[in-house]
Amino acid sequence: MFRSYIMAVLLCIGITAQAQLNVQLHYDLGHDIYGDKLSNRPRVTATVENFTPDRWGSTYFFMDVDFGGNVVRSAYGEISRELRFWKAPFAVHIELNGGLNGTTGSFDNAYLIGAAWNWHNASFSKTFSLQLMYKWLAHRQNHGNTHNSVQLTGVWGINFAKDLLTFSGYLDVWYDRGVKGKWILSSEPQFWVNLWHLPRISDDVKWSVGTEVEITKNLLWDAEGRNDRFYVIPTVAMKWTF
Repeated sequence: MFRSYIMAVLLCIGITAQAQLNVQLHYDLGHDIYGDKLSNRPRVTATVENFTPDRWGSTYFFMDVDFGGNVVRSAYGEISRELRFWKAPFAVHIELNGGLNGTTGSFDNAYLIGAAWNWHNASFSKTFSLQLMYKWLAHRQNHGNTHNSVQLTGVWGINFAKDLLTFSGYLDVWYDRGVKGKWILSSEPQFWVNLWHLPRISDDVKWSVGTEVEITKNLLWDAEGRNDRFYVIPTVAMKWTF
């Protein structure tokens, strides 16, 4: 999981909302679908993420930790800050991405700044955010020299069936001259069943079960040392929301 915007539902909530924290555990099915091509891919990923709104905007962060062979194989995180001092739906978006990995030594660090347009319906059961950002690819461990780039991001969240079900996720597209085709696509739609909305289950039992589907092009490095392929990789997942 390179990214995990489960908190899409919360992106536009007002300043009276409280911080939201959740912990997830994913079992990756990439080995089962692609066999030896993804034999280097860890099967288990733990994710911690948090979204906190305040009077000046909001702060979001997550950290993915991959496990394989009874050890931590890699860790990747993102932290972003949105600033808004006005009533319009536009905000300034600032973001930092990076991490460590046992194979290459480091993920390619990136710094982003741009604008975000945020929308929600009256009940906040449907949310959407569109972000256009300048992206500086600062550490080119994998793709060559440092260079400037641009990224377009869409984030969505939909709660339905009386909040029993959640469909959320993100789509990133960014320019990278170091890869074949010069563009990278990354998306992770997610579907959750929120068990505390079932009959006879206490509201304190904040378990969700579901799946995340990682869809990428020109991003994942396979066991052959290639990163120019298209992959669709689902997980089996559970989540606890604090």
